[in-house]
Amino acid sequence: MLVHCGVSSPTPTSKLLLRLPNLYTFSIRASPSPMSSLNFSSSAPDDAVAPSTPEPKPKKPWLLVGLGNPGKMYQRTRHNVGFEMLDNIADAEGISMSSVQFKARFGKGHIGRVPVILAKPQTFMNASGESVGPIVSYYKIPLNQVLVMFDDLDLPFGRLRLLPKGGHGGQNGMRSIIERLGTRDFPRLRIGIGRPPGKMDPVNYVLRSFNKEEQAELEFTLQRGLEAVRILLLEGFNKSATFVNSAKTLKQLG
Repeated sequence: MLVHCGVSSPTPTSKLLLRLPNLYTFSIRASPSPMSSLNFSSSAPDDAVAPSTPEPKPKKPWLLVGLGNPGKMYQRTRHNVGFEMLDNIADAEGISMSSVQFKARFGKGHIGRVPVILAKPQTFMNASGESVGPIVSYYKIPLNQVLVMFDDLDLPFGRLRLLPKGGHGGQNGMRSIIERLGTRDFPRLRIGIGRPPGKMDPVNYVLRSFNKEEQAELEFTLQRGLEAVRILLLEGFNKSATFVNSAKTLKQLG
């Protein structure tokens, strides 16, 4: 410890300066008064500074895509249940879909702590890849974090299937996305709309709206789909697939 005392003048007041190397510097002003004032400041020692650590890289977002056709004439039709599923997710998670980017109704937000991008391609169903491909490329989204939700004629109405990869199954929106991405190795949530009755043309069937009973079943299905997506993002594919693929429809529950 170094102590330095100095008197600047023969006045009744003198100044005493004490220095503690690398720890503290403080000064005491002495006076004939019974009280004295103390001014105290501190600085951390050089060897006590914590080493800087690199900040963790931000997580890549998930891309959630709902397939359908734009326009009022297609609303509430079987072919647009992918749109409805995505709208249900956006509403539940408070994500705005008001902007238009990459030829899609577009929104960003989080599910839990997981960043997500929501997209409803506005290209019409058969050209969905023109929207999805550029989003994946621009944001460098890993393919195992691209979830496409769409209607499936081969599943009974109200049933869901979560798969890690697969073909398009005759669904032209999926066909377009697979062609644009150059791979079929990305997850998808299939939403069952059932087969057309009798000899009805499938094209006409998928553009039909739902009756009252079907609408109630659909609302139940959309809620299960929302829960499935939350489990997928927060707990992983296997848990979500188990939840989805073992779930019963509203009709089965009675």
